[in-house]
Amino acid sequence: MKNTHKYIPLSADRQAYFVIGVIMLLMAACSPKGRYAVTNKYYKHQADSFAKVVQLQQPAMLKDSSGMEVPSDWVGTVNFGIRKPNYVIIHFTAQDSLGQTLRTFTVKHTGTSAHYVVAKSGKVVHMVNDYFRANHAGIGKWGSVTDMNSCSIGIEIDNNGDEPYTDAQVNSLIALLSRLKSAYGIPTANFIGHEDFAPRRKPDPGPYFPWKKMAAHGFSYWSDDVLEVAPDNFDYVTALRLIGYDVSDLNSAIVAFKRHFVQTDVKGKMTQLDLNILYNVYQKY
Repeated sequence: MKNTHKYIPLSADRQAYFVIGVIMLLMAACSPKGRYAVTNKYYKHQADSFAKVVQLQQPAMLKDSSGMEVPSDWVGTVNFGIRKPNYVIIHFTAQDSLGQTLRTFTVKHTGTSAHYVVAKSGKVVHMVNDYFRANHAGIGKWGSVTDMNSCSIGIEIDNNGDEPYTDAQVNSLIALLSRLKSAYGIPTANFIGHEDFAPRRKPDPGPYFPWKKMAAHGFSYWSDDVLEVAPDNFDYVTALRLIGYDVSDLNSAIVAFKRHFVQTDVKGKMTQLDLNILYNVYQKY
């Protein structure tokens, strides 16, 4: 079909306005506030709102079953502090770039976020104050913990799930985890993957993640080089549960354990080697 549209050149005035418009857009993109100025402003507004909430000093307004008000008062104690995170959950982004992940975490409709994102270059982007609750863990269970978002820090690593992690990422992550462990007294056992907490839903950070190296720095545990053979009566289901896994879906728990502690084989069946590794590891918890 013949194209009947004609090219109409812009007038000199329109060309000038167009150039000015482009310049203004470029200046906005390069301004000190940056491309995330709007989301940073929203974050500050939310943080200020939370600050007002925690400053409230009022008695509990209660009524008994008959509707009568329960006598109550407010007396400020001198013995209190801010709640601290007690877990670190490590994720991969399952996306193709840092920019794509930041976009995902800065639009309202996704409902997801993380405290930190680690780029392939090693750059660390802090997105949520450590004391705030980020929406990163979702539905799952680890030991008796079901609301992991309320007691953990979520770290997303820029990785699509099918590629090794870069040396720069690993080095930056070790530095970040060292600071978090020192600042909040997070136990060695409480550095886990999203796959550990939500084995039915999530595979991250996956078999490429260097858990052995993390364990050498005190973030999670790893099996010893020399393994004792697991006894014939070894109850591996109970061992998985004692580590923290939700064994209500045993196959998913096995796969998650093997992604973390075996990595060379992630099938949902326990081999003798897997049993030996589990027997060694669970005694560390």
